[in-house]
Amino acid sequence: MAECWQRASLPAEIVVPVPLHPSRLRGRGYNQAALLAWALSRRIGLPMDEESLCRVRATLPQMRLPAADRRRNVEDAFRCTTDRLSGRQVLLVDDVCTTGATLEACADALRKGGARSVWAFTLARAF
Repeated sequence: MAECWQRASLPAEIVVPVPLHPSRLRGRGYNQAALLAWALSRRIGLPMDEESLCRVRATLPQMRLPAADRRRNVEDAFRCTTDRLSGRQVLLVDDVCTTGATLEACADALRKGGARSVWAFTLARAF
């Protein structure tokens, strides 16, 4: 991911992982997006913020839903809870992008929180 990011030259200042809802995090024990974001931020030398973007509503797992229902499932599920990202260029990290609904919902919340721009970066893209 670090090599790809360097080739892409994305104008990012801070790395933010897609958050899990606290109940899902407790059940799983880890957030795979946060693990990827942490490793990436260390490799590319950008700070990581794991606290400003929160999942404020539990949602169904996206992989269980048809594509048409995914956007509605994550609508208003995320919120930017601090002003630390205001005016900043954010690199949003997730493990897999299928329809992009989760990334779009997170980007909307980040922009509402004042982010100047949001670039989505995933390990894999499902087709």
